[in-house]
Amino acid sequence: MSPNSNKQDLVITRVLDIPVEWVWKGWTDPKLVPLWWGPANYTSPHCEIDFRVGGKYLFCMQAPPEQGSSIYYNTGVYTTIVTEERLEFTQSLSDAHGNPIDPADVGMPPDFPKEVQFVIEFKALDDARTELTITEHEWEPGQMAKLAVLGMQQSLDKFAERIGQFIV
Repeated sequence: MSPNSNKQDLVITRVLDIPVEWVWKGWTDPKLVPLWWGPANYTSPHCEIDFRVGGKYLFCMQAPPEQGSSIYYNTGVYTTIVTEERLEFTQSLSDAHGNPIDPADVGMPPDFPKEVQFVIEFKALDDARTELTITEHEWEPGQMAKLAVLGMQQSLDKFAERIGQFIV
């Protein structure tokens, strides 16, 4: 928890049987992100990345037909890039052009944050395994925080399967 706040940091650590070089590429290459971005059964039909400090990204995910095929966009700015070690960025809901939008305007509950600060840490355990630690700062405790963790866990399941297929 953050001092003087009821907010919490969400931390997910996963060991992947993928070399750090490919884990890094999976997070930073606009051709690879759509392979895994979004919870189980979601697709990612569009991705733009201006990969530099101060550069922006725009990720799209689409719900499966049984959930209405809704399309959601996330945007943010890269604030720290240390190749194959650390990636920091902001993330907000956005429109299709990358303009941040208020979560309440699209029906999200009050505990859905307007902006989340992400820190992704990449640690090579050996030549074939990477420890990935994802920290999402300042979430209010509640249902949306639980769903954020679940969604990231499901995304990482897809990441392990789909980015792992490039490793022979």
